[in-house]
Amino acid sequence: MKIARFSHGETIAYGIVDEEEHELVVLKSDPLFAGYDPTGERVPFTDAKLLAPVIPRSKVVAVGKNYHEHAAEMGGEAPAEPLLFLKPNTSVVGPGDAIVLPPESERVEFEGELAVVIGRIARRVSEADAASVIFGYTIANDVTARDLQRRDGQWTRAKGFDTFCPLGPVIDTELDLEHGTIDTSVNGERLQHGRLADMVHSIPAIVAYASAVFTLLPGDVILTGTPAGVGPIVAGDTVEVTVTGLGTLSNPVRSA
Repeated sequence: MKIARFSHGETIAYGIVDEEEHELVVLKSDPLFAGYDPTGERVPFTDAKLLAPVIPRSKVVAVGKNYHEHAAEMGGEAPAEPLLFLKPNTSVVGPGDAIVLPPESERVEFEGELAVVIGRIARRVSEADAASVIFGYTIANDVTARDLQRRDGQWTRAKGFDTFCPLGPVIDTELDLEHGTIDTSVNGERLQHGRLADMVHSIPAIVAYASAVFTLLPGDVILTGTPAGVGPIVAGDTVEVTVTGLGTLSNPVRSA
């Protein structure tokens, strides 16, 4: 099942994606908390503007260097344990929203990733039970000010600017992780390609590891790492991240 958060006129709503009819089945409330209770209304895709499918209630947890080739291009090996960092929820934007280049950085880069949406309170969850706390999956772009990351020696500022966490276009509650791929293109040129099954640390392992550090809350998002091929973006570019079964997250780039 695919879930969208969207605006229609002056209303923001949630809906189940009906791909055959090209419509959104409007829900009474956020399905993370209220389940799938339809209002009886349907909105055509053409009349809806997709928004970030979730606004994290407390945090975006991200994992660094979770593909071997990306770790190598960053100048090292993949960590033996998941390398965690946080992005503020104020960095989240939706499909079609601009990635705004901050004046503090001279090199901002894209990082296409699969994102996990947490569905219920999770504390010290085992790998075997990880699926029970996952609501679904969406696409992310872990935008990074690479020069600031190297200069600061830690990642908070480089990863945390407003607009540095595009999410969307929808949440899929039943994504095929075994056979899925992720690709990132800039202005139509594919620069990243990876298999979701090639993550160094699996999604259950990441959920178990992260939930042992801090309690995960419904609506929290985990970014699972990026394949090799990251690179710079400049004003005027369009970045597209595509995951099999999830569609494409597209965002223009502009200067502040």
